[in-house]
Amino acid sequence: MAVGPTTRRRQLGADLRRLRELKGLTLEEAGARVGISKATLSRYETKEGSVKWPSVDALCREYGASDEERKALVELAKGAKIQGWWRSLADPIPESMNLMLTLENEVVREDQYACTYIPGLLQTRSYAEAVHRASEMRCPEREVQHMVDIRMKRQELLQRDEPPHLWCVIDEAAIRRAVGGRYVMQEQLRHVLTMSELPHVTVQVLPFSTGAHAAAVGSFVVLGSQTPELDVVYVDTLGGGLFMEKPEELKRYRLAFQYLSAQALDLEASAGLIRRISEES
Repeated sequence: MAVGPTTRRRQLGADLRRLRELKGLTLEEAGARVGISKATLSRYETKEGSVKWPSVDALCREYGASDEERKALVELAKGAKIQGWWRSLADPIPESMNLMLTLENEVVREDQYACTYIPGLLQTRSYAEAVHRASEMRCPEREVQHMVDIRMKRQELLQRDEPPHLWCVIDEAAIRRAVGGRYVMQEQLRHVLTMSELPHVTVQVLPFSTGAHAAAVGSFVVLGSQTPELDVVYVDTLGGGLFMEKPEELKRYRLAFQYLSAQALDLEASAGLIRRISEES
């Protein structure tokens, strides 16, 4: 999978900070040497906003980077313009969703624990509509359909020539929660079974019999890039999406997912449980 603009931008910021610290310069000192402000250089390093490749070139020269590394970072700067299919949408979307779509568009893997609902990338349209109507109680129907359209478009990620690997650990509660009624739920569970047969989709069920487990606090997603240091954890909250990328945060959520996968049913048993619940619905 090609490296996307957001990944390039984040890699650029991390490398510029590393080079500056190796040189022993403060943000203010480094910025003054190449004629940019401390605030601008800080934005460059924290992966916020656009960058000007001539400034990146000047910084690399000031930091004593090799010609090869300087050219590589300049190319990162030139390719760090964020674009995506969602940018052309007529209706605006929440900023946290904008970032989620941007990051997800570039992942090579996505590890997700879902404790309440079926993961969005595996939802049918009818199921997604029921979820949005319940969570956005005061939203006009037009807005509900807009959000569902975005969710359906997101799923094309799994139909790419080189799709990311989606690994879902789904709590039994989400499998049994009758969202949208009997027929909607039956259709949804059959869809999960169909998707789980794809080579790049792994589905496990965390049964009630597991008891206490490693993520009782709630659902989360680990968005994995080609460079593990650039991975991001996403947690959905009532106040909007929360993104975490500190090394200790990544370590904690990766470990939690490993434990959840170990505690969950294997692939065959998971499919069997989903099939039985579907027939019971």
